[in-house]
Amino acid sequence: MALAIFDLDNTLLGTDSDHQWGEYLCDQGLVAADAFRARNDQFYQDYKLARLDIQAYLRFVLSTIKGLSTREVTALHTAFFRTHIAAHMLPRAQACIDQHRAKGDTCLVITATSRFITEPIVRAFGIDELIASEAEIVDGRYTGEPQGTPSFAEGKVARLEEWLRGKPELQSTEHYFYSDSRNDLPLLEQVQHPIAVDPDDTLRQIATERGWGILSFRD
Repeated sequence: MALAIFDLDNTLLGTDSDHQWGEYLCDQGLVAADAFRARNDQFYQDYKLARLDIQAYLRFVLSTIKGLSTREVTALHTAFFRTHIAAHMLPRAQACIDQHRAKGDTCLVITATSRFITEPIVRAFGIDELIASEAEIVDGRYTGEPQGTPSFAEGKVARLEEWLRGKPELQSTEHYFYSDSRNDLPLLEQVQHPIAVDPDDTLRQIATERGWGILSFRD
């Protein structure tokens, strides 16, 4: 038995769910579209250039659900998933997940994207285990504030180590990690089987130099 860890955005999905959440809000007229889209696009560029201020970005995303109840957010997500996510679920990604599960491996998604966005998507892939950036909820409503350590860059390593402390049976198993992004180098460097999936140019070069696996879920 092994632990198969997957990034979500642009790895299992052929898009970025965080960015698509912003697009959904703009399309539905739930935010001031021009100003919001400009900030959303800038944060996405910062992410791709490995210079994202994760706390600022999480507050930006969480501002869209501040004051809403968990039930209200779930209702919003149902429409969001149908219009902006379902078509981007990659069949080859699902096949890889299924192959690991057939071997008895545990599958885990670890993502910097907020749990309220990612949890239903991860469940749709048939994965129960998720490490995501967390949002503060008080009296059943979102406060707009992040909570705890974001699972981003080095934070993915810290959050995985914390998660594994509660899973002693997985601590000494082989660990695989599938990711597209140079932002995930800290965790890719920790596992026995780092795999670059449709990688950005920087990650592709590093993976090639180090002899890591490189594959595509899109071709």
